[in-house]
Amino acid sequence: MPVERIESGIPGLDKLIEGGFVKSSVNLVAGQTGTGKTLFCMQHLLNGLKKGENGVYITLEQKEDEILQDVGRFGWDVEFQKYMKAGKFLLAPLEPTGMRELTNATVNYIKKVNAKRFVLDSLSIATMGWKTGEMDLTKIRAEVFSYMKSLKSLGVTSLLITEIPETDTRALSRFGFEEFLADGVVVLSLLNVGGDMFSNLQVRKMRRTGHNKEHYPYEITNNGLKLLSKG
Repeated sequence: MPVERIESGIPGLDKLIEGGFVKSSVNLVAGQTGTGKTLFCMQHLLNGLKKGENGVYITLEQKEDEILQDVGRFGWDVEFQKYMKAGKFLLAPLEPTGMRELTNATVNYIKKVNAKRFVLDSLSIATMGWKTGEMDLTKIRAEVFSYMKSLKSLGVTSLLITEIPETDTRALSRFGFEEFLADGVVVLSLLNVGGDMFSNLQVRKMRRTGHNKEHYPYEITNNGLKLLSKG
């Protein structure tokens, strides 16, 4: 039986992952500050909205108008506001006190607009207040796993943003287990070559998908983020 795919909306990416993200999967979008994680995810949502797939974006750090200003340079703020007024897109600032509150809000928002695509910005912020002692990690892992399980049960295709620490660029998440729980991991990175910075995308993991782990250059244009030909 063929695997059903959801187009990413990122030019050049889908051909690397057999046509798109696996439907109803949970994927991490990991990267350092300034790599375009928010843009990547908003572009993915806009692609879905244009195809009749409603979406939800939960932000735990920025305000609604700040997110819209970020994509305003591409003219997307007007488009997103149109979908918001039509009840097809929900951009929700949230300050949850714990994972249970975040899970309940997420489920309610997704059901409210019958969303097919979901973004959390970010999983790193969601777990920021938790302790990191050895005895706590088992509970934290269970909480994150339960959250991802809830998303899958709703049949929504999800992107969860995670911050790569500036002090350890080898890490993909705060605790180091998030990437093992997720179905897919896309890494956005900045490489310093001779004093010049170059943006690169790597598909580190994608279950039920044939892919390699090469680094692919990308750029941010007037139309959004797109991968460049390596040739």
